[in-house]
Amino acid sequence: MSILQRSAPVETAPAALPRRAFVRELLTFGCVGFLGTVITIGGANLLRHWLGGGPLTSVVVPTIASTLTSYLLNRHWTFSHRDSEGSGRELLLFVGLNGVGMAIQVLCTGFVFYTLGLQGKVAYNAGLLVGLALGSAWRYWSYRKWVFTPAAAA
Repeated sequence: MSILQRSAPVETAPAALPRRAFVRELLTFGCVGFLGTVITIGGANLLRHWLGGGPLTSVVVPTIASTLTSYLLNRHWTFSHRDSEGSGRELLLFVGLNGVGMAIQVLCTGFVFYTLGLQGKVAYNAGLLVGLALGSAWRYWSYRKWVFTPAAAA
């Protein structure tokens, strides 16, 4: 080895790959989440303010549509590098954990609408956004932990 040749640091190279993978995973999760947010907020406002739906039903229906879209995009894009059993277990876990995320959203919306008595469009959307943020944090953590598990070593 000549003096002019440099070797890559042994300890830092392996650490860079997991960080890049984490950042990629987080960014793609954010893109999927953005689309899910558009579906949820757009659908909730359409149902609530233009079609006269109830405040909580107007959150649940588009969240279900968003959940199905998010599952497909997360499975085939965000977490495509992670194991998949190919069974219904993964989908059931995803739907169940999304149910918890949806409950967080509904509780926030219901708190603003019923407990605080703020029933205007701005208050409704503020409660919806807070619920979405808290629900998204829950979803990301729970998907990584229980649904889209790391790929098994070959």
